[in-house]
Amino acid sequence: MKIPENISPEIAAYIKALQSENSKLQNEVSDLKTKVEKQELQISNLTEMLVNSRKKMFGKSSEKSKYFNDAQMSLFNEVEVCAEPSAPEPDKETFIAAHKRRKKRTKAELTENLNHIKQVCDLDKKECEICGGELTCIGEEFVRSELNIIPAQMYVVDIYRKVYKCEHCSDDELTNIFKAETPVSVMKGSMATPATVAYVMQQKYQLGIPLTRQSKYLKELGAEIGSNTLANWVIKSSRWFDKLWQRMHELLLKESVIHADETPLRVLKRDGTPTDSESRMWVFCSGKYSAHKMALYYHHATRAGQVVTDMIGDYSGYLQTDGYSAYNAAVKAIRIGCWAHARRKFTDCLPRGIKTEDARAGKALELIGKIFAADEGLVELTSKQRYEKRQEILKPVLDEYWNFVESIYAASGSNLAKAVTYSVNQKKQLSNVLLSGEVELTNNRAERAVKPFVIGRKNWLFSDTDKGADASARCYSIIESANLNDLNVFGYLSYLLTELPKLGEEPRDEQLDCLMPWSESLPGYCKNV
Repeated sequence: MKIPENISPEIAAYIKALQSENSKLQNEVSDLKTKVEKQELQISNLTEMLVNSRKKMFGKSSEKSKYFNDAQMSLFNEVEVCAEPSAPEPDKETFIAAHKRRKKRTKAELTENLNHIKQVCDLDKKECEICGGELTCIGEEFVRSELNIIPAQMYVVDIYRKVYKCEHCSDDELTNIFKAETPVSVMKGSMATPATVAYVMQQKYQLGIPLTRQSKYLKELGAEIGSNTLANWVIKSSRWFDKLWQRMHELLLKESVIHADETPLRVLKRDGTPTDSESRMWVFCSGKYSAHKMALYYHHATRAGQVVTDMIGDYSGYLQTDGYSAYNAAVKAIRIGCWAHARRKFTDCLPRGIKTEDARAGKALELIGKIFAADEGLVELTSKQRYEKRQEILKPVLDEYWNFVESIYAASGSNLAKAVTYSVNQKKQLSNVLLSGEVELTNNRAERAVKPFVIGRKNWLFSDTDKGADASARCYSIIESANLNDLNVFGYLSYLLTELPKLGEEPRDEQLDCLMPWSESLPGYCKNV
């Protein structure tokens, strides 16, 4: 407001002071409005985080849900929207089939792979209780089947060997002595057999039973073996897996697809010094359509991209991972994103169920569902056919998804903003599923491979030293690769710990190839019945 010239200087000064005060108050009001908006956004984001936290703790973890978008049906036009004149009327068979439950397996089916021992119950006295005459058996009557379990048994094997001498060429000065060969020990100076070490490894790494609990159980069986001794058995014996692991690593790098993931690991001492830093257990596994199924674990002190460089180097195939930036170190690999992660981000936007304001996240989830549905029917096709079909039916859905996601505006810091940002930043990697028919939509293969380690970690919590963590990586590699090839874990471990010491420190590749989990030359006890 302009001050008139015909007023006194005192009044003009007073008006100027009022104008200055008004401008100051307006600025304060503007600042307060901005502050309130930020606080409301922060409250909204914190509330969203709280609801998501409660959902993760108490709610369902499955992402298999149905979502509605902006075109969700109204209560008032539901009849018009759903009406389809050509839809057939359901008959009795259709109604029953829709509610048919999966048939339960019988007791015989559940135990069909077990040996059956026949137990016949007979009379103590074969005389008639009425007349005293002799009874004649007229047959047997089946009563029931019972499942019996015999606990683990331990016994000591005392190994002797025959010693011979030649009577013809022996004399007083020289006697030729011949001794029979004995089995190669898995560890020098140890009483543990390959089967014993295999049992300890299976209990810890496949079943997640800590060594301290195993020690208590072994004591109940009659042998006082401390957890430190069991740990030494695992660490010393796992060194026989080193060459096998290296050979599997060479073969992995020849595969066209590699999945990768990593998870934290607490190691108490590094190089003999206590440490508070967090290590990582990495896993690299072959793809679904690969010729050789394997999962290789690798322990490292950091989560840096150098680990990726060390593990896959100049690998130029398809590397499927989550959005972690360390995988960018694989500069020659073609990165493939994970649609499960993209879906999970939008799932977090719907902690309270379906609501009108959730329509954008619901629409995104609906489109992702279409992507999965379009790819689901391509599993049985060849790689070339799958590639061609993806161009035909998957690419249009992807284009629709990107057009929609890139048009979303979301408040900064909200879950929706995080979901949109993740998809946009990973657009190239997520779209790369169209480049080959050998890749999958998700990195679930690596996540499933690392899950046994995560579950086991909840029981034994940490590794005491780097050597223990490295031994765990080798054992998990063998065990999970055995599982991927449907092997009997205990049988396979026993076989490896028996055969590898025979090959010495430098086995040849062809010798190692015969011991691979997919080898046709494995004995029958290594395979599941």
